Amino acid sequence: MRFSKHLMRKKTPQSAPIIGAGQVRNDAGGHVWAVDRWALLERFLILGTEGGTYYATEERATKESAENLSELLVEDGPRAVDTIAKISRQGRAPKNGPALFALALASSIGNDDTRQAAYAALPVVARTGTHLFQFISESEELRGWGRGLRRAVSDWYNAREVDDLVYQVTKYRNREKWTHADLVRLAHPKPASAEHGAVYRWLINGEMAVPIPRLEAFVRLQSEREPSEAAKLIRAFDLPREAVPKELATHPMVWEALLDKMPLTAMLRNLANMTRYGLLTPGAEATRHVVSSLTDPVRLRAARIHPVAILLALATYERGTGRRGQEWMPVPAILQALNEAFHLAFESVVPTGKRILIGLDISGSMKSALIPGSGLSAAKAAVALSLVTLAREESAQVLGFSDRLVPLGLHGGMTITEVMARADRANFGATDCALPMIWATENRQEVDAFVILTDNETWCGVRHPSEALGEYRHQSGIDARLIIVAMTANQFTIADPRDPGMLDVVGFDPSVPKVMEHFIRGEF
Repeated sequence: MRFSKHLMRKKTPQSAPIIGAGQVRNDAGGHVWAVDRWALLERFLILGTEGGTYYATEERATKESAENLSELLVEDGPRAVDTIAKISRQGRAPKNGPALFALALASSIGNDDTRQAAYAALPVVARTGTHLFQFISESEELRGWGRGLRRAVSDWYNAREVDDLVYQVTKYRNREKWTHADLVRLAHPKPASAEHGAVYRWLINGEMAVPIPRLEAFVRLQSEREPSEAAKLIRAFDLPREAVPKELATHPMVWEALLDKMPLTAMLRNLANMTRYGLLTPGAEATRHVVSSLTDPVRLRAARIHPVAILLALATYERGTGRRGQEWMPVPAILQALNEAFHLAFESVVPTGKRILIGLDISGSMKSALIPGSGLSAAKAAVALSLVTLAREESAQVLGFSDRLVPLGLHGGMTITEVMARADRANFGATDCALPMIWATENRQEVDAFVILTDNETWCGVRHPSEALGEYRHQSGIDARLIIVAMTANQFTIADPRDPGMLDVVGFDPSVPKVMEHFIRGEF
């Protein structure tokens, strides 16, 4: 009997492990590699667990991520906190919620050094009043109010310049069932100045002990009923949209005043309102201002606008209807600007000139997984990312795959809307991430780099993706590289960690195309 015929296969089905490769079983029943615990932490911080995946519930995924973080906090708490702060500060995640939860966990179960590091990182991760409220809500679930938490909250308020403090307490007045008055009562901050003390006193009992012009303007605005006077106050004191009473929030004159200095993030969220209330119309000066702002790469970088935020704004604005039945007529120039802004949100990428084949996972599991806080499926996000490469690379092509290949007919001149609609129509079947490499081998395609956009839930193929890549390299004579872009925060990868020609990437943020460019060029 030749025993090796049962073990040493050149073509191992994905339902079985490659002998000696150290693979594990994924949630779909296929065999892949487990990412290390620090990489898993980064996946959670960037992609979160909202909505779960096709094979794992949100509750299960969250518990696994929390258990992993708990182990890392024991192993090296300060390093874990530094990772949390770095990813949040760099704007690599579509939503800040996972980082706030992770920081709350670090401040709750870490040792003394870890807790101190977590409290020191609070202003870095909780940059707004909303972030602070969410951090407190997460902390309340994990622990009570102790001296360290009170001091950290006090420092969060006292470290701000008075003008910024007023902005925070008037823009983010209440979230997560908390108000700033609640936190001031619990933290008992010792005021850093007389003005800080005046703000705290006003929060608690409404008294204005020391004149603070911006706060006084906010109070006046609450009782103002004349749109023109409200617009003057907004312009003179740079008051945010959240400071405007409901009675004035439908007047174009008020929105025009708000638009003058409106941050890009707020602009994206309020495109529908400004259109619905008549401020944004074809050819209007306000429309030209919005288009200019959205297509300004310097402003986009300074505001740390995540590409997913632009995708979400585009999907919402183009729909023309809101959740509560509101309707608006999308302005074509703004739709075009949002498409351009998506590309500009990524770091400047120089075309590699290489031959690139993008394998786009369009299986059912990709449609089920959601990018945190956006309502966008992993499938739509992956399609949008593929468009970035198509628009920059002359020798790039995209193939959709599940348990078979589907030419999608994508090209760099398409809009994001067109590409996502085409992907929607093509979703089907199981997952075989080896198919792009098998197709390239069978069709004698010359490929320098394969890019697989997937949730890693591959299981149904006759061979593993790493084996298919090895076969392609052998048959073509090209030392092709493989990039796996994970669109969900699970703990698996199809990239062989022993192969320096394979790169594992989590999600997509403004830096991802640049990293891919350097790897495809062979620079690391």
